[in-house]
Amino acid sequence: MTKPPWPGSEPGSAPTSVADPTAPAGASAPGRERRPDEPRGSERPPQESPGRSRSPWRTAFFVVVAIGVVAVIAWLVLAPKLLVVRSVVVSGNHLVSVSQVRAAADIVPKTQMLHVDTSAAADRVEGINQIQSATVSKSWPNRILITVHERAPALAVASGLAQGTEADGYDLIDKAGVVVRSVKTRPAGMPVFQTSTAASSLRGNPAVGAAVTVLHELPASLARAVSTVSAPDADNVRIGLSNGVTIVWGDTSRAQQKSTEITVLMRTTHVSYYDVSAPGSAVAK
Repeated sequence: MTKPPWPGSEPGSAPTSVADPTAPAGASAPGRERRPDEPRGSERPPQESPGRSRSPWRTAFFVVVAIGVVAVIAWLVLAPKLLVVRSVVVSGNHLVSVSQVRAAADIVPKTQMLHVDTSAAADRVEGINQIQSATVSKSWPNRILITVHERAPALAVASGLAQGTEADGYDLIDKAGVVVRSVKTRPAGMPVFQTSTAASSLRGNPAVGAAVTVLHELPASLARAVSTVSAPDADNVRIGLSNGVTIVWGDTSRAQQKSTEITVLMRTTHVSYYDVSAPGSAVAK
C-alpha cells in the first residue's frame, strides 16, 4: 500500500512550517516576520533586573560609609590637637582667689580634655580650708568649669586664750569647727565661742555644731543680742546676751517649745538667768 505524501512534499509545493509546541502563546514563529497589520499587543516590554534597579541605593550606601570612615580618621588625627584645655573658669569664690583654686585643682593647660579627672580635681580643691565643696566639670570643646561653695563663718574664737594670754585676734570658724579665716577684730554681730581649746583643734567638734544650731533656733530678737556662746558638750549649750543675761538652752531638741518659753519668761520677768533646757520646767532667777 502506498503512503500518502507529507504535506508540502509534493513536487513544486512550498514548505509548510510546523509551530513549536513549546513556544509561548502569541509569539511569532522563528524566521517569520510580523505583518504590518499585525497588532503589537502580544509583545512584552523588557523588564529591568532587580539588581540594576537597586544600584543607586548601593552607591549611596558606599558613599555614606566612605564619609564615615574619613570622619573617624579625621577625628582620631585632629581630636588630640583640638580638644585640649584652653581655660579654667572659677566661680562662687569670695574668700579665696581664683589663682588659689586653679593651683589646687592642678589642671595643666593643653591637657587633653578626655584625660582630665574632674573628680580628683574637685577633691584637691576641697582641700582648701575655706572651701566646703567643689564641682569640676568639662565644657566642651576646651573649657574646665570649677564651682566652689565656701564655708560660712559662724563663731569667733579668741586667739591666745588657750595659753592664758590676752586675745590678739580671732579665728572665725564654721559649723564644722573649721577655721575659715583669721582677723584682728571680731566681726559685728558674730558671737564669740568661749572655749579653752585652740581653734585649730575644734574641727569636727560636735559642741561647735550644736552651738551654731542653737543660734539658728533662737527667736530673731534674741539672736541679734547674742554676744557669747559656750558648749562644754553638745547637750549643754549656754548663751550670753550683750546685756549680761545668761540663757541655759541645753541640747538642740524641742527648739520651738524652748523658744516659746524663753520669749514668755523674758516678757514677764526681768532677771539675769534663764534655764529652758527642760521645757515645761523653765527656771528664771
